[in-house]
Amino acid sequence: MELALIKSGGPVLWVIAVLSVLALSVVVERLLFFRRNGADAAKLELELCGALHDRDKERASALVRARDTSLHRLCAAAVNHWGVEKDLLGELMGQQVRRELFRWQKGLGLLATIARVAPLLGLLGTVLGMIDIFRVLPEGGRADMAFLAAGIWKALITTVAGLSVAVPAILAHAYLLHRVDDEEETLLRTADFLVREKNLAGKEAD
Repeated sequence: MELALIKSGGPVLWVIAVLSVLALSVVVERLLFFRRNGADAAKLELELCGALHDRDKERASALVRARDTSLHRLCAAAVNHWGVEKDLLGELMGQQVRRELFRWQKGLGLLATIARVAPLLGLLGTVLGMIDIFRVLPEGGRADMAFLAAGIWKALITTVAGLSVAVPAILAHAYLLHRVDDEEETLLRTADFLVREKNLAGKEAD
């Protein structure tokens, strides 16, 4: 968006421009975070299952510390507290899942707020622009159509800007939320897997 265009839209358009930068920053940061925290759950569970069945605590610890992802941290919490009772391990897994999901959801509330507020700000800017147009119209006589057209065009800029920020923000929020839901399902499945392995280990010990 050109600087002259932003100036013509008034202060509201500057606020929308700032919100667009914030929204883009959140999306980029979240995508980088998701990429860093991606992990192959099936592969990790298979390797960890073998180590736990062999009661090789050292190999299990090495596996869960190989990467710093949400899945690895969840497994690390289980391995570090493998000696506790099954019910306590289940509670620990639930706490760790909530802790990791909080990390995945970071910034999504701000993105959702921007998506809701941007079009309202655009409408506000348009209304304020229309008020200015009619305020400065010459009293009496016919209004200059060229003046009216130019004023209305400038007033509508903020509405277009607000929608231009809101639509991508809504789509990005939906995509990121879908990724969080996928990760939640993965973490919950892995937590169930770890509790089952603990239960099997307890039965074998008996």
